[in-house]
Amino acid sequence: MVSLARTLRSIRFAGADQFGNRYYENLNPEEEIPGRHRWVDLAQHDYNATQVPPEWHSWLSHIRKDPPPEDRVMQNLSPPWKGPWLENLTGTPGAFKTYNTTVPKVQPWQPKLMSRGGPSA
Repeated sequence: MVSLARTLRSIRFAGADQFGNRYYENLNPEEEIPGRHRWVDLAQHDYNATQVPPEWHSWLSHIRKDPPPEDRVMQNLSPPWKGPWLENLTGTPGAFKTYNTTVPKVQPWQPKLMSRGGPSA
Protein backbone atom coordinates (compact mmCIF):
# COMPACT_ATOMS: atom_id res chain seq x y z
CA MET A 1 0.00 0.00 0.00
CA VAL A 2 1.33 3.43 -0.97
CA SER A 3 1.34 6.12 1.67
CA LEU A 4 -0.56 9.35 1.03
CA ALA A 5 2.52 11.55 1.58
CA ARG A 6 4.48 9.59 -1.01
CA THR A 7 1.60 9.81 -3.50
CA LEU A 8 1.22 13.57 -3.09
CA ARG A 9 4.92 14.13 -3.72
CA SER A 10 4.76 12.38 -7.08
CA ILE A 11 1.71 14.34 -8.34
CA ARG A 12 2.51 17.47 -10.33
CA PHE A 13 0.11 20.29 -11.17
CA ALA A 14 0.59 20.75 -14.94
CA GLY A 15 -1.55 23.86 -15.36
CA ALA A 16 -5.03 25.26 -15.80
CA ASP A 17 -6.98 26.42 -18.82
CA GLN A 18 -9.12 29.51 -19.37
CA PHE A 19 -12.22 27.71 -18.03
CA GLY A 20 -10.78 26.79 -14.65
CA ASN A 21 -10.08 23.13 -15.43
CA ARG A 22 -6.98 21.89 -13.58
CA TYR A 23 -4.61 19.32 -15.09
CA TYR A 24 -2.38 16.93 -13.15
CA GLU A 25 0.29 14.35 -13.85
CA ASN A 26 1.59 11.49 -11.72
CA LEU A 27 5.36 11.30 -12.14
CA ASN A 28 5.81 7.94 -10.39
CA PRO A 29 5.20 5.17 -12.96
CA GLU A 30 4.93 2.48 -10.28
CA GLU A 31 1.77 3.98 -8.77
CA GLU A 32 -0.41 4.17 -11.87
CA ILE A 33 -1.44 1.98 -14.76
CA PRO A 34 0.43 3.06 -17.92
CA GLY A 35 -1.55 5.64 -19.86
CA ARG A 36 -3.57 6.67 -16.79
CA HIS A 37 -1.14 9.08 -15.18
CA ARG A 38 -2.56 12.33 -16.63
CA TRP A 39 -6.00 13.60 -15.68
CA VAL A 40 -8.20 16.69 -15.52
CA ASP A 41 -10.27 18.08 -12.67
CA LEU A 42 -13.17 19.76 -14.49
CA ALA A 43 -14.48 23.09 -13.19
CA GLN A 44 -18.05 22.24 -14.27
CA HIS A 45 -19.44 19.01 -12.97
CA ASP A 46 -21.59 17.84 -15.87
CA TYR A 47 -18.53 15.90 -17.14
CA ASN A 48 -18.62 16.63 -20.85
CA ALA A 49 -15.50 15.81 -22.88
CA THR A 50 -15.92 18.98 -24.94
CA GLN A 51 -15.05 21.06 -21.87
CA VAL A 52 -11.37 20.26 -22.48
CA PRO A 53 -9.71 22.57 -25.07
CA PRO A 54 -7.82 20.89 -27.96
CA GLU A 55 -4.33 21.84 -26.77
CA TRP A 56 -4.95 20.20 -23.37
CA HIS A 57 -6.65 17.21 -25.02
CA SER A 58 -3.48 16.54 -27.02
CA TRP A 59 -1.46 16.54 -23.79
CA LEU A 60 -3.94 14.27 -21.96
CA SER A 61 -3.91 11.82 -24.90
CA HIS A 62 -0.08 11.71 -25.00
CA ILE A 63 0.06 13.35 -28.42
CA ARG A 64 2.26 16.06 -26.88
CA LYS A 65 4.96 15.43 -24.31
CA ASP A 66 4.81 18.79 -22.50
CA PRO A 67 1.67 20.56 -21.23
CA PRO A 68 0.62 23.66 -23.23
CA PRO A 69 2.11 26.24 -20.79
CA GLU A 70 5.54 24.58 -21.18
CA ASP A 71 5.36 23.62 -24.86
CA ARG A 72 6.95 26.32 -27.03
CA VAL A 73 5.29 25.05 -30.21
CA MET A 74 1.81 25.26 -28.67
CA GLN A 75 2.48 28.78 -27.36
CA ASN A 76 3.42 30.02 -30.84
CA LEU A 77 0.72 28.05 -32.66
CA SER A 78 -2.25 30.35 -32.14
CA PRO A 79 -3.04 31.98 -35.52
CA PRO A 80 -4.69 35.43 -35.55
CA TRP A 81 -7.85 34.10 -37.22
CA LYS A 82 -8.47 31.46 -34.54
CA GLY A 83 -11.61 32.19 -32.53
CA PRO A 84 -12.10 31.46 -28.85
CA TRP A 85 -12.80 27.83 -28.01
CA LEU A 86 -16.36 26.94 -26.98
CA GLU A 87 -17.66 23.66 -25.67
CA ASN A 88 -20.22 21.70 -27.70
CA LEU A 89 -23.67 23.07 -26.80
CA THR A 90 -25.74 20.38 -28.54
CA GLY A 91 -28.75 19.42 -26.44
CA THR A 92 -28.66 22.62 -24.39
CA PRO A 93 -30.60 25.89 -24.73
CA GLY A 94 -27.50 27.44 -26.35
CA ALA A 95 -27.45 24.93 -29.24
CA PHE A 96 -27.35 26.19 -32.81
CA LYS A 97 -30.72 26.15 -34.52
CA THR A 98 -31.24 27.07 -38.14
CA TYR A 99 -33.80 29.67 -39.15
CA ASN A 100 -35.61 28.87 -42.38
CA THR A 101 -37.03 31.74 -44.45
CA THR A 102 -38.49 29.68 -47.30
CA VAL A 103 -42.15 28.79 -47.55
CA PRO A 104 -42.70 25.09 -46.75
CA LYS A 105 -43.76 22.91 -49.71
CA VAL A 106 -46.04 20.76 -47.55
CA GLN A 107 -48.64 22.44 -45.36
CA PRO A 108 -49.80 20.72 -42.16
CA TRP A 109 -53.38 19.48 -42.02
CA GLN A 110 -55.80 21.92 -40.43
CA PRO A 111 -59.06 20.31 -39.25
CA LYS A 112 -62.31 22.03 -40.23
CA LEU A 113 -64.74 22.50 -37.39
CA MET A 114 -68.38 21.69 -38.03
CA SER A 115 -71.43 21.60 -35.83
CA ARG A 116 -72.67 18.22 -34.56
CA GLY A 117 -75.63 18.07 -36.91
CA GLY A 118 -73.35 17.86 -39.91
CA PRO A 119 -73.15 20.35 -42.70
CA SER A 120 -76.16 22.62 -42.72
CA ALA A 121 -77.79 23.03 -46.07
